[in-house]
Amino acid sequence: MTAAHHHACSCCAEPQDGPPLSYGSPAPVNWKRRYAWRRDSELTADQCVVKGRHFYVHGLIEIPVRDTGDTFSWGVWVSLSEANFGRTCDLWEDPAREQEPPYFGWLSTELPVYGESTLLLKTHVHSRAVGVRPLIELEPTDHPLAVEQRDGITAARVGELAGLLLPG
Repeated sequence: MTAAHHHACSCCAEPQDGPPLSYGSPAPVNWKRRYAWRRDSELTADQCVVKGRHFYVHGLIEIPVRDTGDTFSWGVWVSLSEANFGRTCDLWEDPAREQEPPYFGWLSTELPVYGESTLLLKTHVHSRAVGVRPLIELEPTDHPLAVEQRDGITAARVGELAGLLLPG
């Protein structure tokens, strides 16, 4: 079996058959390691602040896999306005957050498998249950990522992505 058909789960390290159904980025594109030493910057698994001026949340772009019923996910970062980021933080542990209207944001993760840059695509950030990453909905455009989110992908495309992203 090739690496695209057998992998270790990134959460539990258990061997898994088939290509991964999710990939993610550990930080927004403009995060620099040196910012960790700044008082006005912070990176956690869910949120990021850069120089007290740029605010991000970690969410999922979910794409239906049409021929299997699975969901493929990109773990991405989205910038929010300071006000919307503050509201997100205020409601982070509140079950009522699911009732929030979506927040506008700009995609701040580069996904190199697309021919066009994914940076600064317009998004809507939908809060979900406490403990569940926000759902990132791309504005409907002709960008290949937006088309995939809207129309879904095939299991063959999932395998293609694994071939592009996994070592070996």
